[in-house]
This record gives sequence, C-alpha cells and structure tokens, in this order.
Amino acid sequence: MRTDIFARLDREPVPPKIEVPRMTRTRLALFGGTSAFYLLIVVAVLLSTWLVTLDWKIMLFRPYQQWPELHAFLDYYVVLGQRGPTAVMVAAWLGWRSWRQHTLRPLLSLGAALLLLNVTVGAVKLGLGRLGPHYATQIGSAELFAGGDIFPSGHTANAVVTWGILAYLATTPRARRYLSALSAVVALGVGLTTVYLGTHWLSDVLLGWAAGLLILLALPWCEPVIAVVESWVLDRRDRIRERLRARRRLVPSLPVASGGPRLFPAPADREEPARETVGTAASHARPARGRPSDRLTA
Repeated sequence: MRTDIFARLDREPVPPKIEVPRMTRTRLALFGGTSAFYLLIVVAVLLSTWLVTLDWKIMLFRPYQQWPELHAFLDYYVVLGQRGPTAVMVAAWLGWRSWRQHTLRPLLSLGAALLLLNVTVGAVKLGLGRLGPHYATQIGSAELFAGGDIFPSGHTANAVVTWGILAYLATTPRARRYLSALSAVVALGVGLTTVYLGTHWLSDVLLGWAAGLLILLALPWCEPVIAVVESWVLDRRDRIRERLRARRRLVPSLPVASGGPRLFPAPADREEPARETVGTAASHARPARGRPSDRLTA
C-alpha cells in the first residue's frame, strides 16, 4: 500500500461510504429565511423603494472611475462567475472525484444544480426584463419590463452555485468549513466586482446571492432523483460491458481457413445421389452396337 502523498491520487479500491446531506431543520430554516429575503428584494425593486435609489447613487458614483487601478485585475477576477469557464473547471475536478470514488453523484449533483440555476434565474430574468446600468433610460427608474436580462445577477448566482457545490460535496466537516468560506469569499467578490464594473445594480447582486444560496439549500431534495439516475446509468453501463464481453468471446482468434474456431457450426453434409462420368452414363443408356463390318458379314 502506498503511503506517500500521491497515494491520494490513486483510485480507491471500493466506493467509500459518503454521508448524503439531508434536509434538516437548520437547512429548512435557512431556506425559509433566504426565500423571504429573495421576495423582499423583488418587492423593493418592483415598488421602486429606497433600494432602487441606492442603485442609482452607486451607479452615478461610478466606482470604476474612482479606483481605475483595480479595473485590470477585476476584469479577470469576474471570470470566476462566468458559467462556461467555472463549469468546466468544477466539472473537471468533480469528474476526477467521480472516477476515484466509483460514483457519479458529484457530477450529477453539479448537473442538477446548474439545471436549477438556469431554470429559476433565467425565468426571473426574462420575466422582469430589467435593463442594466449602462442601458438605463430614466434616472430613478427601476428599469423593469424593458427587455433586459440582468435581474438577478447571473454572474453572482453562478459563483455561489459552482463554487458552493464543492462545499456541499465535501466528505469531512473540516473540508466543508474551509470550502464554504472560500466559496463565500469568491461569490461576494464576484458580485461586488460586477457593481464596480457597472454591469449590475446592487439589487441585482443581492438577488443573485439569494438565488444561488436557495439552490444549494434545496439540493438535498434532489438527492433521491440523483440516486435513481445514478443507479440507472450504472446499470446500463454494466449491461453494455456484458454485451461487449460476450461478443469478444464469440470472435475467433484465428481465421476460419487456418483451422480457427467457427462462430457457427458447419452445416451437416447433405446426402446427394452418386454422380457418374458422362461416358459411364452413356454406356448404361444405350446398348453397344457392332461394327459395320460385322453387320455386313452377318
């Protein structure tokens, strides 16, 4: 057995026993509180309350002009909230974990979280149709139902989900604490960066944080479906493997002409009537005739 640090990179001989998160009372309380906060933000924007006024004050303050030296760095940092790059990075890590632990649950959990993210956040974006700060038309307006798609912030919600899923799938309490803190810092930074760059209102970011957190809190409800899908996929994989092994057993190792095994038994020889040569058949068909000279003598 390997004892060096690279032993953790080897595949485990048997799938480890992983405790699946459950919907506890604490999680239910957090889910309810976050849902109330989510609705509060939506109502505050719909009624153009003080939150919309704060949005406009920050937008007119133009943070990217106040601290231009941060612009270059934050242009790269905000990529940590883009769906494509983050999904590829996290999927690569979780794919390795799936291979190492003989389970599809990490990848299926990521897929379920991203599906919920696209459906819920996308529906609210298109339904409210809010314009971003760079496309605002009337000072003090909430800019709703104008064909936009920035409320809630997709960058922020995606950062919460894609990095938070690592903490959700952590196998030890210590790793869960560290990953939770790391994902929270990344998500907070991505959200505030979009406000700095002027691509989102502050209320967009607040709603994005709430939307992403709601998806992570709701994932235990998806665990039974994830287990069913994993069982079905693994069952199909085993069936395909059995079919391939059966075909390999039937494939001949040598060509049939060289005396190798046959895929199917040779057909039994049919009984055919004996064939005679043409000359023999003709002698039986006609009696022998004498020579002409013999007929004349007779």
